[in-house]
Amino acid sequence: MTAPAPPADPAGVVPPRQQGAAPGPQTRLIAVAQDEVLTGEAVALDVQPLGYFLRAVGVLIDVLVGVAVFLLMVLAFAWLAGQNVVSADLSGILSIALAVIVTVAVPTTVETLTRGRSLGKLAVGGRIVRSDGGASGFRHALIRAVVGVFEIWMTAGGVAALVGAFTPRSQRLGDLLAGTYSERTRAPGLPADVPPLPPALAGWAAVADVARLPDRLARRCGQFVRQAARMDPGARARQATALAGEAKAFVSPLPPVDPETFLRGVVAIRRDRELRALTLEDARVTALTSGITGAPPGFPDR
Repeated sequence: MTAPAPPADPAGVVPPRQQGAAPGPQTRLIAVAQDEVLTGEAVALDVQPLGYFLRAVGVLIDVLVGVAVFLLMVLAFAWLAGQNVVSADLSGILSIALAVIVTVAVPTTVETLTRGRSLGKLAVGGRIVRSDGGASGFRHALIRAVVGVFEIWMTAGGVAALVGAFTPRSQRLGDLLAGTYSERTRAPGLPADVPPLPPALAGWAAVADVARLPDRLARRCGQFVRQAARMDPGARARQATALAGEAKAFVSPLPPVDPETFLRGVVAIRRDRELRALTLEDARVTALTSGITGAPPGFPDR
């Protein structure tokens, strides 16, 4: 008895999966961390958004500069009106035009020409960029400035502060509509270099298999090695024993030394090997990009 044929679709064609055809290629999902930006080419950029407090300080500086410019120009118009150079009706029109210039025209022009920078952003180390990490343009600056009239000037910053407090990148309403956010441009200082490999472990380091430590454990071991000389002796010994117990699972063979010397050797070996890997990677990238003259047009330098 033969098995029944698979059902056909209305056109009389059996679906490919039922015909025994091999399944198509699987879609590969790309996981993007919270502090990464995915570009249009599916490249994850590790960039840090500016914090809420620094954004507020930068906006406050820009607002104070705008208010100062507005008051100076109003005083100048008032003096011209007192000298009968400008009529009273014309002074009112000029005041309205000046408000539009200070709140919309000047911020738009400054951010467009400086690629997302302003006096306040320079002071706090920020820059306005697109959501994909590219440089902002005239359209983004104009949207932010127009919306800023409502959320910053008309509400004394209340709407901007409320919206920024509940967005992951401290984006205000204008940023959400324009598709931008404030990027941190000042990188934190590099940590102090770890001490060199202890001489007693020179022979062991040549044959040791030290796997990559988990990020949290590697950070704790590095901090301990750098700060051990300033720690209390009792706390220093306890911390070294605890960290060495966690790191032993990633090292083979184990050297017959005290826990602190063991940690110094592990940290020094991992530093040297990761530096060597980064050097090789940089050489490969340099060879692949030797014919590239620069970044794409409009992309900010990092």
